[in-house]
Amino acid sequence: MPDMKLIFELYEGTLRQGPGNAASTRRAFTMLPGLGKRPRILDVGCGSGAQTHDLAQLTRGSVVAVDIHLPFLRALKSSIAAGPSHFGQIFPVAASMMSLPFKDGAFDLIWSEGAMYIMGFAAGLRSWRRLLLPGAGLVVSEATWLRDDPPAELRDFWAAVYPAMTTTAANLATAQAEGYEPLGHFVLPESAWLEEYYAPLEERLSRFRDEHAGNAEAEALVHETEREISFYRRFFAWYGYVFYILRKTA
Repeated sequence: MPDMKLIFELYEGTLRQGPGNAASTRRAFTMLPGLGKRPRILDVGCGSGAQTHDLAQLTRGSVVAVDIHLPFLRALKSSIAAGPSHFGQIFPVAASMMSLPFKDGAFDLIWSEGAMYIMGFAAGLRSWRRLLLPGAGLVVSEATWLRDDPPAELRDFWAAVYPAMTTTAANLATAQAEGYEPLGHFVLPESAWLEEYYAPLEERLSRFRDEHAGNAEAEALVHETEREISFYRRFFAWYGYVFYILRKTA
């Protein structure tokens, strides 16, 4: 596996570090009942904060945006200073999702787009549950099998990249077992991958390749990223990101 420093560097300067778009963030947010006028929101694995700004535009509350990579947080802080005004306030925090430094019951909503795979779906649900008040929401987008008959080369690819990936039904069952009530779910549209995520990433790959000419690890990372993009274009019917909208039970 390439050095994590190289992986982080590849994604620096990109608007999104995973599939997503503003319309999907908004759609998931509107599926949450009874948040109140000034909810306290935790955005875990915020990256450079595209969805963080979307959340701040949807609420008059506060959004605590957590990431472990300082350049992503610096980019978020710059966009807060230079970007358009919005209703909610954003507070960037450097911390690991593995050990979030907040009190029990500190939040009305936990949000995480394309990042929970780092911990694993069940582990993330279990670890973050203490931070939510009873009845509070948790919304996460997670890589998910959409069909149960993937081609062998696709199954082998994901077995190496994210072997824990499973089906929507299995994830919903896991959520219920971990003390959450499923409120809804939906698949991210293809545009959230191809236009919002992969198109800018492909432009970045070209520069990254030139910046690291002769570096075998960097060249391997470019190759694997291009392979990932090609797999999605060929096999998007078999997998995608699914937004899961959940509520903590009492």
